[in-house]
Amino acid sequence: MGVRTASSRRGQLGLLIGLLLLAFITSVPGQQKRPSQQRTTVKTKAQLERERRNTLRRIRETSRILEQTQQKKQSSLGQLNALKEKITVQQDVIKSTSSELQYIDTDVRQTETQVKVKQSDLERLKAEYAQLVYASSKTANSYNRIMFLFAADSFNEWMRRLSYVRQYSEARRQQAAVIQRTQEDLHQQLTGLTQKRQQKSVVLSTQLNEKRSLLTMREQQDQVVQQLSQQEEQLRKELAERQQSIRQLDNLIAQRVREEIARAARVAAARAAAKAAAAKAAAQASAERAERPTATAAERTTARRDAVEAAEAAEVAEATTRTDRVTLTPETAELSSSFSDNHGRLLWPVARGFISQRFGRHPHPVLKNVTVENRGVDIQTSAGEPVRAIFDGKVLTVANIAGMNNVVMVQHGEYFTVYAKLRSVSVSEGQTVKMRQPIGTVYTNSEGTSELQFQVWRNSTNLNPESWLGRK
Repeated sequence: MGVRTASSRRGQLGLLIGLLLLAFITSVPGQQKRPSQQRTTVKTKAQLERERRNTLRRIRETSRILEQTQQKKQSSLGQLNALKEKITVQQDVIKSTSSELQYIDTDVRQTETQVKVKQSDLERLKAEYAQLVYASSKTANSYNRIMFLFAADSFNEWMRRLSYVRQYSEARRQQAAVIQRTQEDLHQQLTGLTQKRQQKSVVLSTQLNEKRSLLTMREQQDQVVQQLSQQEEQLRKELAERQQSIRQLDNLIAQRVREEIARAARVAAARAAAKAAAAKAAAQASAERAERPTATAAERTTARRDAVEAAEAAEVAEATTRTDRVTLTPETAELSSSFSDNHGRLLWPVARGFISQRFGRHPHPVLKNVTVENRGVDIQTSAGEPVRAIFDGKVLTVANIAGMNNVVMVQHGEYFTVYAKLRSVSVSEGQTVKMRQPIGTVYTNSEGTSELQFQVWRNSTNLNPESWLGRK
C-alpha cells in the first residue's frame, strides 16, 4: 500500500514537471513589436527632421536679409516684408516643435506600456521559476530521482520520465536566463523612459522660447507698420513710381513679344513660300510632261500628285501669318515642350531668398484701401545675390527701365522669363544661355532692400511664376 502511494506521488510529480515545462515552452515573455508601426514612425520622424533643417536654413536666410534692411535707420517695406517672412518661418518652427512634442509623448506612452508589460512578464517568470524550484525540492536528492524513474510501469514511461528530468534541469537554467534578460531589458526601458522625459522637458522649454521670440517679432512688426503709416505721403509717391515702372516694363515685354511673333512668322512664311514655290515649279514641270502626246500613265499620276502638293504648300504658306503666338520651328517646339514639362519644378532665379510679394492683386501692406497688382513675383534676397537663368533659352532683350533698373528677357520657345531689378548684367541680346547660368546680380535700393522682379509669359499671356518654380 505504501509503495503504491509513493509511486502515485512520484507519478503526480512527473505530471507537475511536464505541465511546468509545457507552460515554460509555450510562454512568450514580453510584448511583440509591430515593425510596420515602427517603420512608419521612423519615416515620419525623418521627414520632420528634414523639415526642421529646411526651416533652420530659411531662418538663417531671412535673418541675414532682415539685418541688411535694418542697417538703415528708417523703416522700409523691405524690412516689413522680411519681418513678415521671419514670423512665418517662426510659426513653422513652433509647429515643428509641437509635432516633435507629439512624437515624444507617443514614445513616452509606448515606453510606459512596454515597461508595464515587461514588469508583468518579470513577475510571471519569477512565479514560474518559484514553481520549478518548489518542484525541485521534491526531488532534491539522487535517491528521489532514481525512485521517480524506477516507479515507471514500462520502459517507455521510464524514458519519458528520464526526458522530463533532463528537460526540467534545462528549463530551470533557461528560465533563470530569461529572467536575467528581462530584468536587463526592463532596466534599459526605464533608462530610455527617463531620457525621453528629459528630452520632452528640453523641447517644452525650446517651444516656450520660440513663442517668446514670435511675440517679440510681432511687436517689431507693429512698430514698423506704425512708423510706415506716418510716411503715407512718401509711400503713395513710391507706389505711383512703381506703377509707372510696371507699365513701362509691360510695354517693353508686349513689344518684344509682338516683335518675336512677327519675326518668327516672317521666317516661317519665307520658308513656307520657298517650299510652295518649289512645289509649284515641280507641279508645272510635271504638268508639261503629262501634256506631251507620249506621256505615260505614271507621268500623268505624278503630275496630279505634284499639283496637290503645290496647293497644300500654298495653304501652309498662307496659314503661317498668325499674329497671336510664336511660330515654332522643330527645335524651338522641343524647347517649349521641355519648358512646359517642367511646370512646378523649374529652378529658382536666386539661390537664397523668399517671395516678398506674390502674383496678382493684393492689398497694400500699409496703405488702407489701396490695392497693388503684380505681374510676377518679387523675391527678396541678399545684397549682390547672383541671378541665374531658370532654363535653357536665348536672351531676347537687355534693357534699362527707371524703377526696374536693368531688365533681361529670355525666350524658351513660346515661353518667356523676365528678370528685372538687376544691378549688373552679364549676358547680351541673342546669346544662348543654359540653366543655372548667371545673367546678372540683384539690385539693392537706397533702403537696403535687395529684390528681384521675376515674371513668366507664354506668348502674350501672363502666368503665375510661383506655380512654375520648384521647391528650394
